[in-house]
Amino acid sequence: MKIEEAIKQEKPFKDIQNKAMINLLYTASWLQTNMNLAIKPYNISIQQYNILRILKGQHPNSASIKLLQERMLDKMSNASRLVEKLYEKKLVDRVICPMDRRRVEVTILEAGLVVLENATKSLDQLSNENFNQFSFEDSQILSDLLDKFRN
Repeated sequence: MKIEEAIKQEKPFKDIQNKAMINLLYTASWLQTNMNLAIKPYNISIQQYNILRILKGQHPNSASIKLLQERMLDKMSNASRLVEKLYEKKLVDRVICPMDRRRVEVTILEAGLVVLENATKSLDQLSNENFNQFSFEDSQILSDLLDKFRN
């Protein structure tokens, strides 16, 4: 579906750059909505999923809140709050440093690994469904263009 149809745009865009920007914003929102729906059965958000992925990469070692914040995809997320929610769900463990209460070390638990594995399967299925119309070269071009856009 063309972006004009998706947002019911009646007038032409100001220019092609404006159209591309709106298309990028719309597509990012569409993708995030679909990703949230895919992992909804696991009772975690995309931001919590991202924390679990980072912790799995550190496993069996722990990660500080600072490290999590640095590696998160959504830099506006509150890593401390996300860790607290994951802790309440018994998916991670956290240890507060007795010498510096601001320092918290977080470790993924077995239950977190299971939730992450299942959520990843759902997201992989979503990815496969959306990228099945793309060749390897198309995907490479898209990725390169997005990198170029951020530079």
